[in-house]
Amino acid sequence: MAPQIPRIISVDDHVIEPPNVWQDRLPEKYKAIGPRIVRRKVKNMKFVGGVFSYDEAGDNEDGLWCDWWLIEDLQYPLTRLSAAAGYPRDEITVSPITMDDMRKGCWDQKARLEDLDVNHVEASLAFPSFPRFCGQTFTERKDRVLGDLCVKAYNDWMVEEWCAGTNGRLIPLVIVQLWDPNLAAAEIRRNAARGNHAVTFSEIPAFLGLPSMHDAGGFWDPFLAACEETDTVVCMHIGSSSKMPSTSADAPAAVGSTLTYMNAAMSLTDWLMSGLFEKFPRLKIAYSEGQIGWIPYVLERADKVWADNRGWGGVADKVMRPPSEYYYEHVYGCFFDDPHGLKNLDAVGVDNVTFETDYPHSDSTWPHTKKVAEEIMKDLTQEQVDKICRTNAIEMLHLELGS
Repeated sequence: MAPQIPRIISVDDHVIEPPNVWQDRLPEKYKAIGPRIVRRKVKNMKFVGGVFSYDEAGDNEDGLWCDWWLIEDLQYPLTRLSAAAGYPRDEITVSPITMDDMRKGCWDQKARLEDLDVNHVEASLAFPSFPRFCGQTFTERKDRVLGDLCVKAYNDWMVEEWCAGTNGRLIPLVIVQLWDPNLAAAEIRRNAARGNHAVTFSEIPAFLGLPSMHDAGGFWDPFLAACEETDTVVCMHIGSSSKMPSTSADAPAAVGSTLTYMNAAMSLTDWLMSGLFEKFPRLKIAYSEGQIGWIPYVLERADKVWADNRGWGGVADKVMRPPSEYYYEHVYGCFFDDPHGLKNLDAVGVDNVTFETDYPHSDSTWPHTKKVAEEIMKDLTQEQVDKICRTNAIEMLHLELGS
């Protein structure tokens, strides 16, 4: 008898921030340079090397209207790729759109809850969009005071507006001041005091020009200590290092999309060989949208390297046990459609797996997530399905929802 899919808790969705998030919360002196949306008619918009370029279209010229986020000298457009829910896959491109061109559930709380209902989803954890997946937009600001204010304004909106009044269905996920681990630690504690237990972080901070997880001076220790102290899980989304894997500058986007798991694989290897789980024995981390099929090989290889080469490999004094043991105690993986990973569930660890819908992105299974889950989990036990779809997320995020 096929297992029944319980009401799903999605640990990786996304929110498109409404235009008022920062304008309502920044001090008056920062509103003119802080995050704000302007609407422009554009033509010839291109996205090359992570940079958008365009030409302004005149009143009598053909063009497309686009809403742009501005902060300092940064200009960042809204595109269909980030707000794809409800649109056919062949219409989803990096093309300009306005807030009016997207499904209301992308940015409106009531509409989002309705979209959860039609998708058999009870609760949802949403990553940021304009701040980017770990808030690196604000880390890149020249004005550190502005960056700090923007981080706090986003978190206030996330906790007090986006998630408030939903009976725990919209789960808060905060960002931090990545450039200052002491400010980050204070922000973790500030938000934990009002019920937050999840923070987004970079999978590979060195790619952002920040110290790595191996930093000899323990740069990240204040932040990680605060996370451990407050039971705040460190969530790392693919692309949160602002660098996606590919093979060459002229490789099509499909190459990078196939290889996205590699950032998660590199990140997990970093953490397993860092000694941080010895230093912070209660810390939990999670990988979002990285899928899970690659995990058994990385664990097998890491254990082999640790057993044979830890003396000259530089980890003998900090990684005291086989790395796989730390994984099973500290790490959650996440997937939305990974039959291969489920075939290897024993090695991945049924207690280490969570599920997602990726709403409203182009990879999202919305509004057919239940159907997808039924198909790919049909050979699992009811206990396994319940853990993957629901109870592991409740434990990871310290949710007050029935199991």
